[in-house]
Formats: sequence, structure tokens, C-alpha cells
Amino acid sequence: MKKWMTVCALCFVFFLLVSCQQKDAVPDTAKKLKAPLTGLKTEQKVTERRPVAVVVNNHPKARPQSGLSKADIVIEALAEGQITRFLAIFQSQMPETVGPVRSAREYFVTLSNGFDSIFVHHGWSPGAKEQLESGAADYMNGLDFDGSLFWRADFSKPPHNSYTSYDYIKKAAEQKGYKLKQETNPLLFQTSDAKPANESYNVRVDYGTNNVTNLVEYNYDKKAESYTRSSDGVITTDRETGKPVAMQNIFIVEASHHIIDQDGRRDIDLESGGKGLLFQHGNVIETDWKQVNGRIVPVKDGKWLPFVPGKTWINIVPDLDAASISKGEGV
Repeated sequence: MKKWMTVCALCFVFFLLVSCQQKDAVPDTAKKLKAPLTGLKTEQKVTERRPVAVVVNNHPKARPQSGLSKADIVIEALAEGQITRFLAIFQSQMPETVGPVRSAREYFVTLSNGFDSIFVHHGWSPGAKEQLESGAADYMNGLDFDGSLFWRADFSKPPHNSYTSYDYIKKAAEQKGYKLKQETNPLLFQTSDAKPANESYNVRVDYGTNNVTNLVEYNYDKKAESYTRSSDGVITTDRETGKPVAMQNIFIVEASHHIIDQDGRRDIDLESGGKGLLFQHGNVIETDWKQVNGRIVPVKDGKWLPFVPGKTWINIVPDLDAASISKGEGV
């Protein structure tokens, strides 16, 4: 009898040990997954989704834009004159509506390829046309889908009224035989909670001499632990929600610009690296930048600096003197 009770007791202990091991086992994988381009917790289906990169209009007549609040990364660079365009890269969230969509430039294609994105644009420069038609990227051109998978908004006039959606991008991808699922190499993110600076810093980026149509400002909100952006004194909002677009990282990089034709189109050197300013948690860090597999990343003393988990905006400027730093109000 005692022997039988001993066996039962041992079985019970074994059962408890197994139960505890199961309870304390590695949690559901989904709880540990991080979105590759934000470092934030996400689901399995998100990590398998291929990024989409959309060229978005930033002419004053195009504001407020649609979909920017859902972009993981937005890269701002000059097109012609002193007006910039955005390359909005979506992966963790996809836009129901995005635009106005504008035409491609070679450097936007290069930046999109850094994330192996489906490249979305409406029109192209001669160089970008040659680049894309030679197979440089999987792309969706509004010239091919105007009136079908792209629509024209009635509240604005061309070329500031071309819009599309992720559902339509998927349809175009299926028609063209592009893959929609893939693993995306993650960016490097901070793994510990960094404390905001005692004195936060804001930054202003002036893209044009005596040109008030392209003055960008980023202001840090300590309470929200994020930055808001404005163009020419007007807060950047998402047309679809009416809410300010917020981001956790601002990276301003200096790259050589050259005019390449009589229409004022530019070539931007994305290969050589250079100086940069990284804004996180209200802090400002003087850095360098380099291009790693098509991506612009911050480096200091030869080491890749991690981003704060969240959204990132990158401003490419011809001269870092275009950026002026000021102390925040400590909101």
C-alpha cells in the first residue's frame, strides 16, 4: 500500500512539474513578435507582409495627405525646385487610402528597394522610367491604372488628386505576379527604456532659401513621447483621421544633390554617407549616416545606432545647415 501511495505521489509531483513547465514555457510566439520596421509588438501575419512604398505629393495644394499616419517610415527628399516629396513605407499597417500619389525619381526607387517594397507611383522621370522598365523593382504605376486602381479625388485638381489603397495595390500585385508575403529584415531598435531628456530639443528644416512653402518643423511632446511635424506653420495631419501625424525618430541626413536636366531634376548621392542629426526622446545626437543594403541608417564611431521603437521620419537635405535646433517648451 505504501509503495502504491509513493508511486501515486511521484506521479502527482511529475504532473505538477509538467504543468508548471507548460505554464512557464515560452509564451505564444505572437506575443514576442515585433514589426520589423517599427520594433513594436505585432502578429505573425504582419511580420510576413511585404512592404509597400508610395511616392506621396508634398506640394502645398496636396496637403493634408492621406495615409501618412500609418507609414512605418517616411523619407522626405527634394524633387524639382524647392518642393519635396515623401516616400511612405508601409509594413506594420496598411492604408485604406493613400495619396496624393506622384511620379517616381531614381532615388525613390533605390530607397524603396532597400526594403524590397512594391513601389507605387503615378508617372515617372525619364531616368526612373528606364530604371523600372529594366526590372529594377516591382512597381505599380498610376499611368497604367488611372480610373481603375487609382482614382481622382474631386476636392483637388491634377496632379494633386491621385489616390489609391492597399486593396488596389494588392490587386495590381496579383495581376503582375508580384509576391505579397516575405520576411523583411528588421531595423535595429533600442531594447531598454531610454528616459527623455531633461531639456528637449525641436528642429526646423528649411528646404528653400526665401521659400516659405517648404519649412518643416518637428516638435517634441514629452507627455506623448513623440514628435509632431508641421509644414509652413501648419501641423501635418492625416486627411483620413484629421489627427496629427506622430513619430518617435527624426533623422536628418546630408547628401550631395546635383541638377541633371533642364527641368531641374536631381540626382541624390545615397552611396557616400555623410553627416546626420538623430532626434529621439527629445534628445539630439550628432551622427554620421551610411547606406546599408539600400537603407539610410545612423552610425556613430562606426556603430549602428538603434532607433526608438515606433515610427521614423528621415529628411534628406543638401546641406545640414538647413537644420536649426531649438530648445522645446517642456510640454
